[in-house]
Amino acid sequence: MPSPSERPTARAHREVTAVLRAGDLAVDATAGNGHDTLFLAERVGEDGRVIAFDIQAAAIDATRMRLEAAGLSGRVELHQASHGRLLETAGRGTVTAVMFNLGYFPGGDHAVITRTEETLAALGQALEALRPGGLLTIVCYPGHPGGDEESDAVLAWGGALAADAFRCEVSRRTDTLRPSPFLVMVTRSRD
Repeated sequence: MPSPSERPTARAHREVTAVLRAGDLAVDATAGNGHDTLFLAERVGEDGRVIAFDIQAAAIDATRMRLEAAGLSGRVELHQASHGRLLETAGRGTVTAVMFNLGYFPGGDHAVITRTEETLAALGQALEALRPGGLLTIVCYPGHPGGDEESDAVLAWGGALAADAFRCEVSRRTDTLRPSPFLVMVTRSRD
């Protein structure tokens, strides 16, 4: 059971740990500083693979350095590209876990943010890429320019998913009054 003050990123890691196994394929759709990419690379083991996307060169460089420092760069394909290329890169029905951490690149230009239309398209591709029992996590960040719109769109998208094919859960912190990040988790049914 999540703590009312558990960070959404911590919950996402906990939930992904429950489904991701050595040898699996995972996707970090928003590499940023590489924290989720490294987490996924540790979980897939030597025989697994991670595909990570980010449109900013600084994010890809930061992720590469983090992976090299951990000795795990051989498990990860880094793509300086939009997460809108997720399905063509990963393939249909092949991925156990996909992680999105929306918003902007911490330490980077805060005017460069994930965009609602591109995010929704990439989320649709992520669902197609998930294998049965696979998990999609989306950390949403309301409260910054563009963040409220994107967060609302993700909630509407998740609420419209077919209940016989997907289970959608929203996890929000209850210990704050201001808009705080929250987690959306979508699990593909096992058919």
